[in-house]
Amino acid sequence: MDIDTVRDAFPAMARGAEPKKRIFFDNPAGTQMASRSIERMTRAMIETNANLGGYFETSLAAQAMVDDAHQAMADFFNAADRREVVFGQNMTTLTFAVSRAIGRDLNAGDAIVLTRMDHDANVAPWLMLAEDRGLEVRWIDLDPKTFELDLSTLEATIDEEVKLVAVGYASNVTGTINDVKRIAQRARAVGALSYIDAVQFAPHGVIDVQEIGCDFLVCSAYKFFGPHHGVLWGRFDLLQALTAYKVRAASNTPPGKFETGTTSRESLAGVLGAVEHYAWLGQSFGNVHPQATRRERIVAGIEVADRYERVLTARLIAGLSRIDGVLVQGITDVAALARRVPTVSITVDGTDPADIAKAMAKEGIYLWHGHNYGLEPIKRLGLADRNGVVRIGLAHYNTEAEVDFLLAKLADWMKTRT
Repeated sequence: MDIDTVRDAFPAMARGAEPKKRIFFDNPAGTQMASRSIERMTRAMIETNANLGGYFETSLAAQAMVDDAHQAMADFFNAADRREVVFGQNMTTLTFAVSRAIGRDLNAGDAIVLTRMDHDANVAPWLMLAEDRGLEVRWIDLDPKTFELDLSTLEATIDEEVKLVAVGYASNVTGTINDVKRIAQRARAVGALSYIDAVQFAPHGVIDVQEIGCDFLVCSAYKFFGPHHGVLWGRFDLLQALTAYKVRAASNTPPGKFETGTTSRESLAGVLGAVEHYAWLGQSFGNVHPQATRRERIVAGIEVADRYERVLTARLIAGLSRIDGVLVQGITDVAALARRVPTVSITVDGTDPADIAKAMAKEGIYLWHGHNYGLEPIKRLGLADRNGVVRIGLAHYNTEAEVDFLLAKLADWMKTRT
């Protein structure tokens, strides 16, 4: 992969040529947008700015673009049908909506299973549903030594009383990738639904909902180089059967029944452009034939990005381990990088993460700090009273030079503390 060519595909990278350095390591909270995404949005606002259902040119063009966006995400997920793809404001909004639809069929005493590793967007909607419906809440624990879910009691936790299991594909705090296929299989074995939050995984790994065998999977396009928009995949039979909260005049069929109101079609165009970025990456740097399908090009592009990001992650973790006082809150074994995404959280004893983030921001290094909405993992790791972590997130437009610059500036700052 030619990094200069890749960076040219992101207009924000051009700003790095200015005197002020800008290093984007804030990617877990939102990546920079690919040029294909921006261009798609601009064209949509000029060429397809009409509502759907008309017989005139702009309305017909808008419908064609919307259909293509649904198909693009179906290819991204390896979904069987584009009607299984639902767009929404963001992952959180979609999860609250779907949780309420699922909740109509749950009864007091039914159980749901959550994890101590998840972002609160895949915890709070289910906790509130449990409170509303009188449900039992069970938890899969996070092992603070291995930074992985403790699946030793999986069969006992997910039994015939369980109606839904919600789990994250990858942690936005520790970076750990979870065995979602095993969890989804266990859920299905007892007749429970599985709901997977893939927000943190989607930018870094190939998603195949048919291979996983889950019932729902949700992510956010602004985490994989697109606009601020959420995307949900659901099994078509389930989407058909669930009652959506919507106006009476709206469609009663998926995906429209869940896409309430007039959606931001320019955002859908941007999502299409983000998927096209991965396809371009695969066509340009992956081992695919010229007539490859979009799914094949997407997979190749994600694999190209993943290989590159693992090199950066190994360099980052190795460098952090050489700085006295810095502790990585996640898997550090270079041989185990396949079990994590390049989201790396650190702590320094006696130091507020905000102080580190402020110091790095002055150097043009963009990081996040705090709990990052991972309330459960932060608490389980014993970091709640220490104001969380400093979070460094890599993407395939970052460089080894940027990693080295961060390591040097962090090491220099650490010396000022002594």
